[in-house]
Amino acid sequence: MSDLTATALELDRETHRRLTRLAESRRVTPRLIMNEAIEQYLEREEKREASRQETLDAWNEHQASGLHVTGEEVIAWLETWGEENELPAPECHK
Repeated sequence: MSDLTATALELDRETHRRLTRLAESRRVTPRLIMNEAIEQYLEREEKREASRQETLDAWNEHQASGLHVTGEEVIAWLETWGEENELPAPECHK
């Protein structure tokens, strides 16, 4: 039993021409290029969606708790990175 599912995809003529030319130059099938492109797109967009959701979750947590760190506190901490007396990360506060 195969894990593959057929899906129709309509391409405009120019995109089809470009795809065919690239596949020929790489000596692979257009299907291989399309599958690779879709996989890369899905990975990128899934990461983007996870980041968006993480941001929304952090915002909702901040709205509920009021806890935060100021930009000045973060900058002061970052300015000590790599130094002998590196500061610990600032604590969240109200």
